[in-house]
Amino acid sequence: MSKRWSVLAAAGLLAAAVALPAEAQKRQVKMSTIAPGSSMYLVMTTFANLVNQGQKDFEITVDATGTATKHMVDVARGSIDMSMTAPVAIAWMKAGTRVYKKLKGVKELAKKLRIVFWFPAGAYHYTVYENSGIRTLADLKGKRAFIGPPSGGQLVTGLSFVKALTGLDSKKGDFKSVNLNFASALQAFQDRQIDVYTIACLDPCAQLQQVAATSKIRFLGVPNPADLRATPALKKFFTPLGRIDGVVKKGAYGAAQANEADVYSNGAILGVTAREGLDNDTVYAMTKLFWSNLEGIRDSAPYMNAVSIDFATQKGNMEFHPGAMKYYKEAGVWKQ
Repeated sequence: MSKRWSVLAAAGLLAAAVALPAEAQKRQVKMSTIAPGSSMYLVMTTFANLVNQGQKDFEITVDATGTATKHMVDVARGSIDMSMTAPVAIAWMKAGTRVYKKLKGVKELAKKLRIVFWFPAGAYHYTVYENSGIRTLADLKGKRAFIGPPSGGQLVTGLSFVKALTGLDSKKGDFKSVNLNFASALQAFQDRQIDVYTIACLDPCAQLQQVAATSKIRFLGVPNPADLRATPALKKFFTPLGRIDGVVKKGAYGAAQANEADVYSNGAILGVTAREGLDNDTVYAMTKLFWSNLEGIRDSAPYMNAVSIDFATQKGNMEFHPGAMKYYKEAGVWKQ
């Protein structure tokens, strides 16, 4: 499967478009997201589809490779126009910490990003096979677990949650955090080469539906949302802006889901960011087309049911793009 995606046209049509006179070609808006199949990918490609189908002046093309933390740097530098973002990652950029610790000038780059809309990532699904004998995150001791891809925000956040909840620290050898991308990790999990597969996603998550089609699975977490802040370590974990509760509902994956009750874990706020120089009219058109047409596709895209304009316009730690802000004011939802 190609990792370069056009949201409107198949590869053959794209090839044909190259031969057209320059004036007949649409202006390209370059967007990067993470692996195909993830909720983040689905939300962002749904956004691109609705925008592309609603006008003929420009086309959003989506590249689904790499990590969001790297994409944000590319947007700030102007090599691409849009990407996924997260309040936690923005905070790291502004402070020059975590994955950005060695990147020169990153604090200035953070000032060049503008939010278009926020959306929930969904719960972190810490997934095991029911016959693995693993029942809690504390059972990760001595196991091989995929918590997230190298240098990605999910890895940092997931490891921090596991440590806050259980005290287990992969850096001390309590368990093995395997360095794989999402696709390779899913394959390794299906091949039973790793014990835990983790993905933050909006239910129903395609990767987990794929696993549940052939095997009984269990999600790890806590049985009560109050347990998420039951200790000082957990309270500290949820302190940074953008970290929120996540829940996997009982029966979300049918009879293959072994949990007999809802499972609570950590969740996150994500967003779509644009470079500050992307013109206001383009971003305004994108924002208006997306929200004007979203209701019509919710039934066929159930993962979008958690995406709402009220959530999208909440105050975060990044300035809104003026083009997006213009639409939200017109729509009467701007409360900042």
